[in-house]
Amino acid sequence: MMYKGYIGKAAFDEEQHIFAGEVINTRTVITFQGESVKELEAEFKASVDDYLEWCKADGVDPEKPFSGKINVRFQPELHRRASIAAKLQGISLNTFIADAVNEKIGRVAAQAGL
Repeated sequence: MMYKGYIGKAAFDEEQHIFAGEVINTRTVITFQGESVKELEAEFKASVDDYLEWCKADGVDPEKPFSGKINVRFQPELHRRASIAAKLQGISLNTFIADAVNEKIGRVAAQAGL
């Protein structure tokens, strides 16, 4: 589910007989639940709206789902090999890593039938 840039993921909780979910693209913990898909979707949107209202009331900037910046740690040898491969292709290391991630996402999506 997506709402205002926030992505929700849910699963059925067999013990409580409800759908329980959370927003997965923030560090902030935003959860929601519902007894039906329709209720789950409504609660997801309400939870996001509550979070945004809380931020506004407290004068806090809401966490943006993604900034586009990540800090990745590699083993030194992998870092060296990636840097050399990027230079051989005439691209930056950032572009090389982004291309590799996109390629992996495409394979995962294909396997998942998306």
